[in-house]
Amino acid sequence: MKKSRGRTGRKRRRKHFQSFMGGVNCSHKLEYIKLKKWLKDRGFEDGNLRPAEFKDTGRGLMTTKPLQSGDLIISLPEKCLLTTGTVLSSSLGEYIMKWKPPVSPLIALCTFLIAEKHAGEKSLWKPYLDVLPKTYTCPVCLEHDVVSLLPEPLRKKAQEQRTTVHELYMSSKAFFSSLQPVFAENTGTIFNYSALEWAWCTINTRTIYMKHSQRECFSLEPDVYALAPYLDLLNHSPNVQVKAAFNEQTRSYEIRTNSQCKKYEEVFICYGPHDNQRLLLEYGFVAMDNPHSSVYVSSDTLLKYFPPLDKQKNAKLSILKDHDFLQNLTFGWDGPSWRLLTALKLLSLEADEFTCWRRTLLGDVVSARNEQQTLNITAKICHFLIEETQRVLLQISQLKRNKENLKNHLALVEALRLEDLKILQKSAEIVCNLNIATT
Repeated sequence: MKKSRGRTGRKRRRKHFQSFMGGVNCSHKLEYIKLKKWLKDRGFEDGNLRPAEFKDTGRGLMTTKPLQSGDLIISLPEKCLLTTGTVLSSSLGEYIMKWKPPVSPLIALCTFLIAEKHAGEKSLWKPYLDVLPKTYTCPVCLEHDVVSLLPEPLRKKAQEQRTTVHELYMSSKAFFSSLQPVFAENTGTIFNYSALEWAWCTINTRTIYMKHSQRECFSLEPDVYALAPYLDLLNHSPNVQVKAAFNEQTRSYEIRTNSQCKKYEEVFICYGPHDNQRLLLEYGFVAMDNPHSSVYVSSDTLLKYFPPLDKQKNAKLSILKDHDFLQNLTFGWDGPSWRLLTALKLLSLEADEFTCWRRTLLGDVVSARNEQQTLNITAKICHFLIEETQRVLLQISQLKRNKENLKNHLALVEALRLEDLKILQKSAEIVCNLNIATT
């Protein structure tokens, strides 16, 4: 499963309500009644899932019966899925088919979402559109002040995401103009930047992976998206496993759980073994106590603790770069990663040990001095990152008081940084124990 995406998805602390163990049932709300009727008309048979509000995850789905490993969570018929096929069979289809150079499957879906949202009551997809989020918390939607508080490399990726969406908008303006005959209103007003940003986030955070055959009317980018109404209310937990795929026999997209779930508890799916930086970048949320989370060490931070006059410094950096040891250097729940320690070991080699650099990359011990020096520098880097994280958390708490409009976005970055702090404190403890063991 590529991106059976949802939105907020933090690991729940078990709260016991009088009526429900997990959350408050929202089935009675008009928007869900209309969505269920719309899905039923398209062949969806309602199982044991109910929309509900949960304390830690917000909107999600609860089960009305206990689930065992292997149970079917949901089976959504093909007719309920929104794909490029849906777009081509709409009034936009003929314009997409004749546009040159061909648009991407992503732009086709974005265009359809914007057009249907604009159609309002006339849209056949209105019951689904009404339950989609009005706003998102992907980095592309965050204010510059908030993005600047993100850790590296997420900050850089957030800026790249913003550039991607902006370029997508600029390169699609001529195509949007070609759709003018379909609309009474000016297409420039309908297909504005904020409309595209909303549609892009909807697709980026909520689509399931579903491979479609290549069509000539689209560019060569893979056509692998499908929006899945109701199914996309399922939130992410890093602690569950599911099997998800399109069933060719039943012509439905099906999800089976490999975990157990108690009656009236929230049903989770897993979007993949992603750390919190990836979850925030792709889906706009963080998962608390995420076992996959790590704190990244930039090459700039790495080099702060080495003598600038080391004659072999450039050669060492060249070796690390050639062997891809300057990226993905991390601290995790189990301490510094092997990659980080290996990079530091190589940088710590004395002039008379430098010829042993290959052994270092293989994980061999070169000398007791090298091992000790590596642990000392690891501890210094860890403490530097702890101090930096604490400084940013202080900035966030001050901004939360002064900028009410950014409160939700700041809370998201705060959650990420608090998780980072826990990981770094745990790593500092581990490094300290390793230091004691080697002395």
